[in-house]
Amino acid sequence: MGGADAELREKGSSFLPRFDEKGLLTAIAVDSRTREILMVAFMDQTALDKTRETGIAHFWSRSRGKLWMKGETSGHILRVEEIRVDCDQDALVMLVSPAGPACHTGATSCFYRKLEGEALVPVT
Repeated sequence: MGGADAELREKGSSFLPRFDEKGLLTAIAVDSRTREILMVAFMDQTALDKTRETGIAHFWSRSRGKLWMKGETSGHILRVEEIRVDCDQDALVMLVSPAGPACHTGATSCFYRKLEGEALVPVT
């Protein structure tokens, strides 16, 4: 990306998402109330479109190779309140209202451990 394209993406007002070679954007879900990072996932164009049209976070599952709505089996959906776009439009931060734990382990956030030396310890 260079020249006029970079200028439009970085300084313009048009949404021009820049998907990687696999057709994905990084999407970070942040609790709109607490500002805690809940999870990081990926979106393809379809997931982005479904998220924008429904207001519920949808992602592309790299492991399952399919579109999924967060909470489709658990009911722990992420209601999207705002989508922020980074400078070169290849990553999104979604401010969300979670309907339950965001992590498949049952933890509020997928980031429930911290690195201390070579060990992972619970975040308290």
